[in-house]
Amino acid sequence: MTAVSTSSSRGVADTVTNAIATPDKEQPFDALGLTPGEYAEIRTILGRRPTSGELAMYSVMWSEHCSYKSSKKYLRQFGDKVSPAMKKNLMVGMGENAGVLDVGEGWAVTFKIESHNHPSYIEPFQGAATGVGGIVRDIISMGARPVAVMDALRFGDIDDPDTARVVHGVVSGISFYGNCLGLPNIGGETWFDKVYQGNPLVNALSVGVLRHEDLHLANATGAGNKVVLFGARTGGDGIGGASILASDTFSEGGPTKRPAVQVGDPFAEKVLIECCLELYRDKLVEGIQDLGAAGISCATSELASNGDGGMFIELDKVLLRDPSLTAEEILMSESQERMMAVVTPEKLAGFLAVTAKWDVETSVLGEVTDSGRLIIDWHGEEIVNVDPRTVAVDGPVYDRPVAYPAWLDALQADTASALPRPTDAATLREQFLALLGSPNLADPSWITDQYDRYVLGNTALSFPDDAGMIRIDEESGLGFVIATDANGRYCQLDPYRGAQLALAEAYRNVAATGAVPVGISDCLNFGSPENPEVMWQFERAVTALADGCLELEIPVTGGNVSFYNQTGDQPIHPTPVVAVLGVIDDVARRVPSGWQDDGHNIYLLGITREELDGSAWAGVIHDHLGGLPPVVDLPGEARLAGLLHAASIEALIDSAHDLSTGGLAQTLAEAVLRFGVGARVWLGDICERDGVDASVALFSESAGRVVVSVPREDDVKFLGLCEGRGYPVLRIGVTDATAPVLEIQDYFTVSLLDLQSRHRSTLPSRFAQ
Repeated sequence: MTAVSTSSSRGVADTVTNAIATPDKEQPFDALGLTPGEYAEIRTILGRRPTSGELAMYSVMWSEHCSYKSSKKYLRQFGDKVSPAMKKNLMVGMGENAGVLDVGEGWAVTFKIESHNHPSYIEPFQGAATGVGGIVRDIISMGARPVAVMDALRFGDIDDPDTARVVHGVVSGISFYGNCLGLPNIGGETWFDKVYQGNPLVNALSVGVLRHEDLHLANATGAGNKVVLFGARTGGDGIGGASILASDTFSEGGPTKRPAVQVGDPFAEKVLIECCLELYRDKLVEGIQDLGAAGISCATSELASNGDGGMFIELDKVLLRDPSLTAEEILMSESQERMMAVVTPEKLAGFLAVTAKWDVETSVLGEVTDSGRLIIDWHGEEIVNVDPRTVAVDGPVYDRPVAYPAWLDALQADTASALPRPTDAATLREQFLALLGSPNLADPSWITDQYDRYVLGNTALSFPDDAGMIRIDEESGLGFVIATDANGRYCQLDPYRGAQLALAEAYRNVAATGAVPVGISDCLNFGSPENPEVMWQFERAVTALADGCLELEIPVTGGNVSFYNQTGDQPIHPTPVVAVLGVIDDVARRVPSGWQDDGHNIYLLGITREELDGSAWAGVIHDHLGGLPPVVDLPGEARLAGLLHAASIEALIDSAHDLSTGGLAQTLAEAVLRFGVGARVWLGDICERDGVDASVALFSESAGRVVVSVPREDDVKFLGLCEGRGYPVLRIGVTDATAPVLEIQDYFTVSLLDLQSRHRSTLPSRFAQ
C-alpha cells in the first residue's frame, strides 16, 4: 500500500498557476505526516497554498526522520562542546552525508551509522537490505571506497513466534546485500528483549577509505552546471517512507500507515560504486548526492541549499520503472541505487561515457541556476517553485515538552542488592552457564556466519573479537578499528549514565585491540518525541554523549536520530548506539580477545564493585530490572586506553578482552573459547582487595575493566607500566593449553566442550532451519 496520492487524478499535476487560482483547495497534509501548524507555515512561506508537488516535498523533508525538528535543539551540543584536540583530525563533521577523519599517511576514513527500524519490521528482508545500501551510498558520496559494514540489531523476545520472522528476514537481508556488494561485515551486536517486540532496531554502519585529495562534498554550485540523475530507475517503492513510515508510531496491529518498503538491488549498487569512483578519479563531477530518504525531494533541495541556491529540474525526464507514477510520487519515491550529480557542461560528455561504460542509466534533469529558487517542471508546467533552504534547512524546530518520568524513582529504588546471590559452588556454576547460554550472551555465530567477514582480504579482526579491524594500506599496515555498543537496560535506569556507558564500552573495545580511539558516530533510537518523558530521556542521553566526548576529546562526526520507536504508547528502552572508530599504525600488532599460548599470566585491570543493577545476571537469573547502572569514570577509561596502547606497542600483552555484559564470567568464557586454550582462575584476590563476594566478582558489570594475558617474561615490564600509569591491576590466573577446561579455583570447573555446547546452541535452537 503506497502513500496517499496528492494529485486529483493520476498523471495530472497540480501546477503553481493552479495553486494560485485555487487557494481554498483541501489538501491531505495530515495523511502525509504534516501537522495543521506546519501546513499553515508552508502556506506562509510560499504566500499561497502549496502545489501537490511542493506539499510532497515539504512533507518528506520536514519529517522527523529528515529534519531533526525535535532533536536539533539538543544535537547542537555536539558542535558546541568541542575542544581544539577534537578538531585536530576532523576533516568533515556533522551536516554532511558522513563524517571524515584524517588517519595519517595521507589517508582518511569516513563512517556513519543510521537506522532502518520501521521498514525492517514491515518487510524485514528488504528493510534491512536497503538499510545497508543506503548507508553505503552515503560513504560513496564523500568520494570514498566503501570497505566494510557493521550492524547493531535489537529484536523482541527470542521465544515470541514473530521474532523468528523478523530475525530471518533481517539477517538474510543484511547478508544478501552486503555479501553481494563484496563488503566484509566486521562486527556489531545482537540483543533480544521484549521491549523491541513490535519495533526491532536495525542500525546499519558503513566505513569507507579515501586519500585526502579525493574528498568530495555534495553541493550544486556554478550556474549552468548540469544536474544528472543516474543509477536505477525510479519506481513506486518507498514512497513516503521518511515522512510516514519512519516518522510515526506502531499501533498494536502494525504501523498506522504502510507505504511500500524500498526494494534493493546490490548488484546495481556494486556497479554504481565503481562508476562513481571512476567519475571522481577522472574529475568529471563537482559533487554527488545519494538518493536515500526523501529521494529526489531531498537530493535537489539539499544540493541547491548547499550550493548557490538555485536549480531548475524537468521532472518528466526522470527514467521510470512504473510509467503510471504521478509527479508527486516521483518526488517522494525512495527507490534505491540512485545518485544525483552536478556536472559542468564541458565534462558532460565524459560523464555520460563513463556511465555508459558501466551500463548505468542516466538522465540529465536540469541545471544549476542563480535564481535562488528550486523550480521543478512537469511536462512544461511549473509544479514546484520554492526557496530550497525552506525545504532542506530552515524547517520547523520544536521545543518539545520535557518531563522527568513519573515511574523512574520507583524503578531506581528497586535495586538488585536485595536479590539472593549464590555462595555455594554448584549454584555459581549453574548461574554461570545460564548466563553463557542466555540470548544476549550466547554465541551469535548463527547470525555472523551468514556474513562474509574476509572478502577484499583486508580484515584483520572481526567476530568474535571485541571490535572489527580493517587494513587501509598494504605497505605500511595502517588500519582502522570500529566497535558499536549500547545497553537499553542501563539507559532505562539512567539515560545519562547509560549513554556514557555505551560510549565507554565502545571506546574500551577499540582500545583493547591496540588502537587509539579518534571519533564517534551515533544512532539515537527513542520513542515518540511527543511524549515528554521520552524527550527527557533523549535530552539526558545526548547531553551525556556530548559531555563524554568532550571529556575523552573525541568528536562526534555525525549520526542519526530515530524517533517513534514504540508500539502503541509503549516506547522502547532508550537505545543510543555508539560507534567508536580508532586508528592503528600497523594491523600486524593487533591484539585479539582470547589467549593462544600456554603459561601466560592473566591480569584484571580495574576495580570490581557491587554493581549488579541492570546487569545480565539480574535480568537472566531474576528477571529483574531496577536500580542504577555502574559508575562511569571517563578519565579512567582514557588512562586505561592509553595503558592498553602502550602495552600493545611494547608487545607486552597477547590478548585483551573488555568486561561488560555478563562481567568477568562472560569474559573468561569467551577468552577461553576464542582459541580453545583453557585457564585456571582464582577470585580470592579480587574479593579481598575490592571487598566483594564471589558472585559479585563473577557477575558485576563495573566499567573500566579489561582482562589481558601476559607472557611470563614480560610480567615485570607490564606491572611496571601499570604502576607508572596508576591503573589497578591484579593477577587472577594463568592460561593452560594442556587442560581444555576453565577452572574457577575453589568453586567449579567447566570443560571447553560444555562451554561450547551451552554458548553455541541458543540461537540455532530457535532459528536454524
